[in-house]
Amino acid sequence: MKKVVKFGGTSLADAAQIKKAGDIIRADESRVYVVPSAPGKRFDGDIKVTDLLYRCYDLAAEGRAFSDPFRAVEERYRGILQGLGLSLSLEEEFQKIESCLRSAPERDYAASRGEYLNGLVLSSYLGCPFLDAAEVIFFDGDGNFDAERTGAALGARLEEMPRAVIPGFYGSDAGGRVRTFSRGGSDITGSIVAGACHAGVYENWTDVSGLLMADPHIVNDPPVIRSITYKELRELAYMGASVLHEDAVFPVKKAGIPINIRNTNQPSDPGTWIVENTARRPPFTITGITGKRDFCSIMIAKDLMHSEPDFYRKVVHCFEENGVPLEHLPSGIDTMTVVVPEAKFVEREQRVLRHIARQVRPESIEVEPGLALIAVVGRGMRAQSGTAAKIFSALAEARINVRMIDQGASELNVIVGVLNEDFERAIRSIYYAFVGK
Repeated sequence: MKKVVKFGGTSLADAAQIKKAGDIIRADESRVYVVPSAPGKRFDGDIKVTDLLYRCYDLAAEGRAFSDPFRAVEERYRGILQGLGLSLSLEEEFQKIESCLRSAPERDYAASRGEYLNGLVLSSYLGCPFLDAAEVIFFDGDGNFDAERTGAALGARLEEMPRAVIPGFYGSDAGGRVRTFSRGGSDITGSIVAGACHAGVYENWTDVSGLLMADPHIVNDPPVIRSITYKELRELAYMGASVLHEDAVFPVKKAGIPINIRNTNQPSDPGTWIVENTARRPPFTITGITGKRDFCSIMIAKDLMHSEPDFYRKVVHCFEENGVPLEHLPSGIDTMTVVVPEAKFVEREQRVLRHIARQVRPESIEVEPGLALIAVVGRGMRAQSGTAAKIFSALAEARINVRMIDQGASELNVIVGVLNEDFERAIRSIYYAFVGK
């Protein structure tokens, strides 16, 4: 069985962490493909290498000197090489990157160099061939991932390479320019590699022992979720759970490959298994709870709106045409509520409201800012009656006013809207109602 192992930034932040990663890889000969992130923070207050590279780009694009952040990047890698006792020199690579930043700075190219350089380091340290992601991960002209072209090229190369280090986060477009996924995209690269080589498992190594049921900054010592389905993870990741990039599930889900979230600092912990389906019963009715702040609701009221076949389409188009993304669309008999990110809406609110007024001639429009959305997710909710009642009873006991309710048709999740100031208290109230204190 082949395993693809991806290591996050904290797992490769310095030489000591890279040695831990090396021990993990060497402990299992089936761990044949390694996907590294750029070095992350070594301690509180430290700066990630990717952030330093973004700073270099910003300065270079403005025609200003970027030597200070670039020297910091160089020193990070020199320290890593020295700590690992490697004779590898990256000086030519530094010169090339610096020259590109001076002559024709490109944001994606700059940001990708952290993974690229870390890939070279790991390749040397492990004695494993290096495969540049730009040669096998492809994007189209609009910057969208090209799955078909990538699958063919990457699959063919991996058939020729029984082992390899493939840097995460980036690829290239048809013109050869470097393109990146969104932040945290090394998770996606690992998933793509796992799908291309038909891996038995995709191991994602990070600094926690799996996905937690709730944010430990809000809830004291939440348990690790030992088993979760792709659908549950998507719901939690979309609403803020950050252990794994939300788009990383697609390449492995399609191939039926499980993901195992593991802790580089505690490699004996079993972590969290992410699977398509499972007969394992969750220990609690809910699998996890998470959320985000700073949303705005726009409630549109009009009698007999349901008798107008294109009413909802016209409203949605008003937001779409003004570039405001939609989060949720709960509705009643004579009301339709649109929930959007507040920052995006405020910039264009008057245009959107005028557009709605012209298009559907509502009787009233009410706007409420300062909302937080909380997602309560769990496959056990479908088989358990009274879940929603338990959620709302917990909030009522805590004297928290519910501003919005939205339940998905899959019965995997319930979305509750509360005021921003009630966000953490609401999460604790719901969590303790199902899990206990």
